[in-house]
Amino acid sequence: MSIHAMNRRTFLQTTATGAAATLLGSRLGWAAADHKIDRLGVQLYTVRDAIAKDFDGSLAKVAAVGYKEVELAGFTFDGGKVTYFGKTPQEMRAALDHHGLVAPSTHVTYASLAAENFPKVLEASKTLGHKYIVNPWVEEEIRNKPDAWKGVAATFNRAGEECKKAGIQFAYHNHWFEFLPVDGKLPYDVLLKESDANLVKMELDLCWITAAGADPIKYFNAYPGRFPLVHVKDLKKLPNITAGGPQNFGDTVDLTEVGSGLIDWKSLFARSGKAGIKIYIVEHDHPKEPFESIKTSYDYLEKLRF
Repeated sequence: MSIHAMNRRTFLQTTATGAAATLLGSRLGWAAADHKIDRLGVQLYTVRDAIAKDFDGSLAKVAAVGYKEVELAGFTFDGGKVTYFGKTPQEMRAALDHHGLVAPSTHVTYASLAAENFPKVLEASKTLGHKYIVNPWVEEEIRNKPDAWKGVAATFNRAGEECKKAGIQFAYHNHWFEFLPVDGKLPYDVLLKESDANLVKMELDLCWITAAGADPIKYFNAYPGRFPLVHVKDLKKLPNITAGGPQNFGDTVDLTEVGSGLIDWKSLFARSGKAGIKIYIVEHDHPKEPFESIKTSYDYLEKLRF
């Protein structure tokens, strides 16, 4: 083979390799820039007042915005009977099915986690098709007990074990008091360390952790895969936070629709793989116009690329 032929072959191989690398790089760059939210839901607590007045019509409006997934609230446990917004699990499931909605997750009270109550919660959750059962609040009288958060973690581990047997994942939803030191330790850190990582996941409320001055990305890095659910809501300014009291968090913070506040959603969601986020759940505690609020947040998040 002549030197000329060899040089030509080398040139063609080099050119082809460079072109392939350029094409691959552009594809990877496109994929990174075009990553979007696949599963976008809404916490029905946001539209609770409307649901109380017009249950079926409110679900229709949620579906009309574009949401396919909802997280249930309005849970009550009275005399062993579980209801959501006054509906039995069967009635709630039928209504969701009618409007093309699914409820992968639900919020339940801390009291309902008691051994004598939890089987009923699991039964209702199976009917509703939940994949996650979330405790969203630990009452102050419980939090004020000695070594309170270790005790809470033990309760969560037990509930998580029962959930696992039922094919459901247990999780905890934070506010901001979990990021204020108690005896030199952050309650959130105690929960993460004392609870079994496989049995107890976290639904990280990205608004409340930000309001507390903590860094979500720090937790994503320290506990990868621990955050399959996140609550997505925004705030206009950082509040003056306090440790105790029956605080109505939505009233004490200047909340706003997603994308119109101070939280850098693109930066947070760029770490979604590390965090293990599967479902992004919109919430606003006290919107002036609930359905306009959830639409504004939906429109922003549906278009967001990260």
